[in-house]
Amino acid sequence: MSVAEPRRIVLFRHAKADWPQVTDHERPLADRGRMDAAEAGRRLTDTGIAFDLALCSTAVRTRETWKLAVQEFPQRPKTVYEERVYEASPGELIALLNETPDDAQNVLMIGHNPGIQGLADVLAGSGEDDARERMTRRGFPAAAFAVLSFGGTWKRLEPGVATLRDYWAPAE
Repeated sequence: MSVAEPRRIVLFRHAKADWPQVTDHERPLADRGRMDAAEAGRRLTDTGIAFDLALCSTAVRTRETWKLAVQEFPQRPKTVYEERVYEASPGELIALLNETPDDAQNVLMIGHNPGIQGLADVLAGSGEDDARERMTRRGFPAAAFAVLSFGGTWKRLEPGVATLRDYWAPAE
């Protein structure tokens, strides 16, 4: 892979979670979350991005979201369940992405708010069409995702270097 080709990162917030009497890390998806996760998977497939790597939080709701979404993909990417995604700040998520091997062109990160939304806001130095306006207006509800691109190596990923290419959120 050439570093001249734009890299893409998709930031995907877990689908709607339930609130049973368990720790936050162990919260499962709600019924609506299971439906939205599958729909998000279909929408991710519609982007035409062939993911090389998925970085998924170890929380139950993110693992369930990923399991349902990836069923819609034509090919499953390598998946790494990464505990550092859980409760991470945008800076911590950038540091994690900086560790990505350069042979990974397209990366999907499945995580949590406020980190995922904050990371989308921090990385996007510019935006296409109305994607930024939609993301600003809608926020980053459960099962939403943002598609960003940037040039260079993963080690050079930093605030403001990416372009927000697309944004999707399920209907409320």
